[in-house]
Amino acid sequence: MKASDLFVKALENEGVEYIFAVPGEENLDLLQSLKNSSIKLILNRHEQGAGFMAATYGRLTGKPGVCMATLGPGATNLVTPAAYAQLGGMPMMMITGQKPIKKSKQARFQIIDVVDMMRPITKYTKQIVNSNNIASQIREAFRIAIEEKPGAVHLEFPEDIAQEECDDNVFEVTGHIIPKPDDKATDQAIKMIQDAKMPLLLIGAGANRKITCDALKSFVDQTGIFFFNTQMGKGVIDERHPQYLGTAALSSNDFVHAAIEAADLIINVGHDVIEKPPFFMKQGGKKVIHINFSPAEVDPVYFPQLNVVGDITNAIKKITSNIAKQSHWEFEFFEKVKKEVAGHLSKYFEDERFPTLPQRLVNILRNKLASEDFITLDNGVYKLWFARNYVCHQPNTLLLDNALASMGAGLPSAMMVKILNPEKRVVSVCGDGGFMMNSQEMETAVRLGLNLTVIILNDSAYGMIKWKQEDMGFEDFGLDYKNPDFVKYAESYGANGYRPESDGDFQKILDHCLNTDGVHLIDLPVDYSLNHPILNVMLKEKVDKL
Repeated sequence: MKASDLFVKALENEGVEYIFAVPGEENLDLLQSLKNSSIKLILNRHEQGAGFMAATYGRLTGKPGVCMATLGPGATNLVTPAAYAQLGGMPMMMITGQKPIKKSKQARFQIIDVVDMMRPITKYTKQIVNSNNIASQIREAFRIAIEEKPGAVHLEFPEDIAQEECDDNVFEVTGHIIPKPDDKATDQAIKMIQDAKMPLLLIGAGANRKITCDALKSFVDQTGIFFFNTQMGKGVIDERHPQYLGTAALSSNDFVHAAIEAADLIINVGHDVIEKPPFFMKQGGKKVIHINFSPAEVDPVYFPQLNVVGDITNAIKKITSNIAKQSHWEFEFFEKVKKEVAGHLSKYFEDERFPTLPQRLVNILRNKLASEDFITLDNGVYKLWFARNYVCHQPNTLLLDNALASMGAGLPSAMMVKILNPEKRVVSVCGDGGFMMNSQEMETAVRLGLNLTVIILNDSAYGMIKWKQEDMGFEDFGLDYKNPDFVKYAESYGANGYRPESDGDFQKILDHCLNTDGVHLIDLPVDYSLNHPILNVMLKEKVDKL
């Protein structure tokens, strides 16, 4: 059969549902083969949008999302999504085209070494040089993408190889069993936890697997041990749980860090050093148990005394079934911290000033969205407020990136969430800077007929960097810009645009958007004036008093 047909057949064999793409002429044979397949082609307006959608598909389903681009500039535009998926542990497969490799007629036009370019930011990257190897290379790429820790893989499919005749064969899709942790390691973990005076549980992104969520809740319920999570571990256990202390949105000087400092043992489940550190280890300080699919990468701020390596769920279940609640455990200080957190976080929830405080927006959205509805965030200073203040009831209902922390992913992520969850309400919260980096995907959202609400937090500046600039004592310089008329901009794509003029007006508009079909964009002025005094000054003073 034709090689491009076999390529598509092999993708179908892997259960691929969508390909997100900005095709070029080097992909045309593959595009023609897709026409008669069960795979739905979603045409994007930029390769970054395609890559971010594919990565989000992988994050939510556990199966590799697939995206496609041409050679040269198309491939280079996939570098950021590749790093996004690789650092974030999201299974994704990238397909790029290439000029004929056996008899090129265009010299070096548009040609760069894409495979070498992708090597540092993927788990697997290969050029297909023989059409009879297509099926095996696709099976191998998918196997590697899904294997813990999940990540990005890449195949380059040259134009002349795509046109070849080859054998019709695909390989059986087989799963893999993650090895169980060593019994000695889990026994030692149990002893360390029971011997500790103030053990504390940390939940990271690697624990965000449905069966692991249930196992962790059972562990907390049985032991009464308090827990906190990283930003990408939000919702693994319902954050309304009485033992929930908070989310480590900052690396130090937050209320949750007072609890971390007091703890003599951190039980770290599913966190690694790729996500921004929720705490720093010190020589001679507290002990840390690392429970994950792979051993800890030793770092100056992270060097656990015990590695429990293997299937996380199995490890937690074994520990839970063999651990005994200890009378010498002391949790009074954690209870005090929890009260402080609750009081502090809710302080500005009812503040109706306009422009809107990010804390107020968090509260409004939490009140208006159901437990199973979704928020996706782009990257900006508002991400800290959502991480700290938004109470997640279920896993993956607040999607943010705390690994690559790339701007431009918020809108494409929301589009993917909506495609996978058409009956749920989805809100994308973006800064004006991040939104403009992939705003062209508004056309894709409208063309696909998605029901989606996009809230742009408009401060006409790169607000996160301005916050850091002020904290470092530098003058306000070089970070302000002018925005387009976002209402007209939305309408130019066939979406609906709104610009509220008060807190009450915003809530009425939001209610309308959440309950009306179509793509809606709300241009919301935001007040970041409290970022520095709260996050950099007052918070440290209050934590020190604990």
